[in-house]
Amino acid sequence: MQRIHIIGGGLAGFTAAITAAESGALVTVHEAHHTLGGRARTTEGPYRTNEGPHALYRHGPHWAWLAQRDLLGPVATAPLLRATRRRFRLGGTLRRTPPPGLFRLIRRRAGHAPVDTDFRTWATGRADEETARAAAHYAAVALFHHDPGSLSAAFVQERLRRAAALPPEARHPVGGWAQIIDRMAARAWNMSVRIETTTRIGPGTLDALARTGPVVVATSLDAARGLLNDPTLTWDSGRTALIDLALRTRRGDASAVCDLDAPGWIEQEVPGRPPGKHSSAQERTLAPAGRRLVQGQFPVAPGESKATGIARAEELLDLGHPGWRDRTEWRREALAVGRTGAVDRPGTTWRDRPAIDRGDGIYLAGDQVAAPGLLSEVSFNSGLEAALLAVGASARSRTSRPALDLEQG
Repeated sequence: MQRIHIIGGGLAGFTAAITAAESGALVTVHEAHHTLGGRARTTEGPYRTNEGPHALYRHGPHWAWLAQRDLLGPVATAPLLRATRRRFRLGGTLRRTPPPGLFRLIRRRAGHAPVDTDFRTWATGRADEETARAAAHYAAVALFHHDPGSLSAAFVQERLRRAAALPPEARHPVGGWAQIIDRMAARAWNMSVRIETTTRIGPGTLDALARTGPVVVATSLDAARGLLNDPTLTWDSGRTALIDLALRTRRGDASAVCDLDAPGWIEQEVPGRPPGKHSSAQERTLAPAGRRLVQGQFPVAPGESKATGIARAEELLDLGHPGWRDRTEWRREALAVGRTGAVDRPGTTWRDRPAIDRGDGIYLAGDQVAAPGLLSEVSFNSGLEAALLAVGASARSRTSRPALDLEQG
């Protein structure tokens, strides 16, 4: 069988690698960085924050896939008490509950929302304008976009329902996302997958790899565009300011603050529980004892700076975490541009995004390609599909080779 080459050692890349190896293929993973993980990396040190997504949604397709292979590991579930300490900013003040009409919108199935209409217009026809705006901003926790109301109603409604589900779908991997990547890499290694780090692949190297077998490009869409020299590999994403804080704990802090006046969200990270069904003490794997990580994301428009988003974050921190400045022991800020997954404009769905099959044995995987799902689920689904297509192409290539003429040696 031809060797399948996978460029990128993140969630999409290792999903593809394990899937291909389970089909009997020879696989090599090429990672440009010295560590694995891509956007699923977790920072080192006493405060462990994620470079990419912060939660797994338990009704997503990769939840069962990871669990079946014993790759999921322990996950943290927010205790019920935290829900009572969740707050919502509306009209400049904190509230314990969102507008009542928001729950009526949440109950509507995504299939009832049109693809061709923007969410703001559709939601306003089913609730008052304030509720429609609040619902769009609530959905931003799963969108990372500065104007969720302008996106396809069907796209936003699906994310609103899942982000607001009760009991919550979101689960946090104990120790950060890097723990899942480490388990995936170990499984791939045990299945004889070659893993090569600090290996930068350029267009010329890609052509050489493609002559030896199918190639799965599991990188960001920007990187894939340059690697494949294909200017059509574009799709809308978001820009969001990220803030991570380590605070000394204080009774009375909100567990989460959702901004309904504008897109934005701040949440205390959930401490993990050590494995073992009889254990009751919480193991703090993300911060030292007596400290709590607070993480937030605040989408900014194309013309706005990171400072604009950080200023909004600080306003929300003032409301939900009084005195937070004096309690801050560590702080990190970043601006994520095009690193937060695809968003679908009115009239488009995931099927309209860049296709996985690029022809000539090249396949694309990542969170902005033509695959369904919420956030990291797109990377998982596309990695799975790309691997199956690559395995099929490899098998066809093997069976189509001319038979050896034994009489001619």
